[in-house]
Amino acid sequence: MARSSIPTDEGRAAIAAVTGPDAAAATRPQRATAVRYLLQLLAEKAPGHTVEVRVPPFGAVQVIEGPRHTRGTPPNVVETDPDTWVALATGAEHWADAAAAGRILASGTRADLTALLPLRF
Repeated sequence: MARSSIPTDEGRAAIAAVTGPDAAAATRPQRATAVRYLLQLLAEKAPGHTVEVRVPPFGAVQVIEGPRHTRGTPPNVVETDPDTWVALATGAEHWADAAAAGRILASGTRADLTALLPLRF
């Protein structure tokens, strides 16, 4: 069963909660909604099944056109923590900086999302 889309207003409110001046007080549900909404936007911007983007424990999406992956570990995987994902997706941090700091685990020849980030929300 497909997960329903997060409405724009709800997604933007969650992003504001986790990136604003009171970000330290953001709740787990707000953080989860922000992460999932930003993953949703990425999937809308770059539909496909070539790269799996994982942000445990909140979500994962498959993006970017190309060969479809159906079984086992995908050949192109990006994994990061929720705070890093929000920072990358909102433009608060650059891909190269997060990768150099070891906050992104990326494998595969297509697992660089630099051209897709930051997202418009």
